[in-house]
Amino acid sequence: MTSIKVCLTCSALALAALPSGQARAEPNCGNAGTITIAEMTWASAGMLAQVTQRILQDGFGCDTALQPGDTVPVASSMLTRSQPDIAPELWVSTAQSVWDQMIAKGNVYKASNTYTEGGIEGWWVPDYMVEANPKLKSVTDLAANWKDFADPSNPEKGRFYGCPPGWGCEIISDNLFKALDLGKTFEVFSTGSGENLKASIARAVAARQPFVGWYWGPTEVIGKYKLVRLDMPAYDPVKFKCLTQTDCANPEVTGWAPGEVAVAATTRLRTDAPDVAAFLSKMTVPNDDMNAILAWADDASASPEETAQHFFQTYPQVWKTWVPADVAQRVEAKLAD
Repeated sequence: MTSIKVCLTCSALALAALPSGQARAEPNCGNAGTITIAEMTWASAGMLAQVTQRILQDGFGCDTALQPGDTVPVASSMLTRSQPDIAPELWVSTAQSVWDQMIAKGNVYKASNTYTEGGIEGWWVPDYMVEANPKLKSVTDLAANWKDFADPSNPEKGRFYGCPPGWGCEIISDNLFKALDLGKTFEVFSTGSGENLKASIARAVAARQPFVGWYWGPTEVIGKYKLVRLDMPAYDPVKFKCLTQTDCANPEVTGWAPGEVAVAATTRLRTDAPDVAAFLSKMTVPNDDMNAILAWADDASASPEETAQHFFQTYPQVWKTWVPADVAQRVEAKLAD
């Protein structure tokens, strides 16, 4: 009995001698020091930066700092300086060459996919048009249903809203228009800018008028105006490469590849803060949820901080899957402050 008491006493002393993080076995920041987070300038990225910061600070007890920036400058800084530590929404295709260099160098890795379906491009119509015409399901159905999109100024043809001039999607969408031989029944209408395209969608939906055109997601436009993406064939890299070229001699129909949107992180976090790395490996948001969140933020003219608060309060079924239960409890406790 005496020997048992001695052993128990030794065990208690040994546990007391361990660093507090080890004794409690709680998720923590390890040796990470201050963790820097890229805060991009668009709504979804700004919100995700705020969400990441609050989980790290309130849930894991980390020291954090936000670093403002945009895709290419942030990617370049991560390549050359390994800063910031985390970019919660890095559009890889926008900085593909820099991304390839980071992966080759080994100082940055993709912790997870920011969105479950990736970035999505395509041709979209309002939900009420699909409800009114169940035959309208695919881009290949447009030619036979062009009258649904008749332009009042030119009722002999439908109006197709093209990608804004100068954007990378312009050449692709124009070539796809040719591949579908839509010139016989539609004319391409250019709004001149992304903001004008957004305004055109808003006007059409407000009046329940026809609309078909290019757009991308996740964005507040998809969620707010309840746009439905028309079906497209599976992505074919050979066909798609031709669609990206102004001199594509024989454009063929193919869908867009999902855009790679990464939660990018510096590899030091894997060793310096493994609990943080584990959280980042699970950090992904369903596209439909982000569309809805951005629609709410647009209607409310919400700041990134306010949008993050809305996300935490309204989508616990999403973010609570990213972290252990005790981390989620600490985050929730701070939300109530």
